[in-house]
Amino acid sequence: MRYRTDHRMYIWGDDRPYNSYAAYFRRLFGSRVQKVAVNAGFTCPNRDGSISTGGCTFCNNSAFTPSYCIPTKSITEQIEEGIEFHRRRYRTASRYLAYFQSFSNTYAPLDTLKRMYDEALSNPLVAGIVVGTRPDCVDEEKLDYFATLAVDHYVALEYGIESTDDAVLAAVNRGHDYATAVRAVEMTAERGIHCGAHFILGLPGQSDEEQIAQTDKINALPLTTVKFHQLQVFRGTTMAELYDAEPDKFRFWTVEQYIELFSEILARLRPDIVVERFASEAPPRYHYGRNWGLVRNETLWSMLEKRLLEKNIYQGKNFIPLQLEFTKKQK
Repeated sequence: MRYRTDHRMYIWGDDRPYNSYAAYFRRLFGSRVQKVAVNAGFTCPNRDGSISTGGCTFCNNSAFTPSYCIPTKSITEQIEEGIEFHRRRYRTASRYLAYFQSFSNTYAPLDTLKRMYDEALSNPLVAGIVVGTRPDCVDEEKLDYFATLAVDHYVALEYGIESTDDAVLAAVNRGHDYATAVRAVEMTAERGIHCGAHFILGLPGQSDEEQIAQTDKINALPLTTVKFHQLQVFRGTTMAELYDAEPDKFRFWTVEQYIELFSEILARLRPDIVVERFASEAPPRYHYGRNWGLVRNETLWSMLEKRLLEKNIYQGKNFIPLQLEFTKKQK
């Protein structure tokens, strides 16, 4: 594996010391590709009573949903409005991905999924779909359908895994264990579908050392992309109530402390995994308790890159290759 540290040109084809989402799409499409968020009106088994009615303790989906994502609008309308919004902001984007972001976007009968995703892909500017969901909301039949779409389109399933620790998952009322996530990711990758995962850093019950160590479990998954977010406590959530009751159980970093922690995770992360995000932002009206204020993601990325260069850290620097089961299956 080749890294150049003299002029900062890494194996990923740009000068960032990590496998960036932007460079990943330039390699795939030859140009910038922009996500357009869609709210298709799905719910979640952790909300409708199938598993629970309270949802995950940290969840306030509105904090991450763009204003144009209104489920009373059709998927076509949301995509057209989203494309127009991003055309004004990102003029270099020529293709778009319909990002089904809100709640669990495979939690419906297959016929319903087909109708929604076929509608999204009917827009000639849409090159593919990214489907956010839970590991316990997929099965063989649904994955086979997504595999047929992936023959002619970019298709990615993005699983909210949040933690590799079963005790932590139970404490946040996640409703599934880590083994369920492993099975979902493996079944997805076996079909040649791009597979992403989302993890929250800072959930109560894990030390910094444990969060760094879980990187080895993440490396063992056949993932294409990964998102990491720092814990944010939002108004109206069960976690806000828990924070009021027992604030000492919560671990919040300063921006600088979080960047130090993530630098260690990144150094340990498998080099071929694309890092889509390492932190998150949300409108201030949703914040509860301690937070970083109005620090934008662009600023956080700049701070991270500066720190990585200062310490001569790059993604995978401390990665230890293992004989992984999924690599055998792909041969």
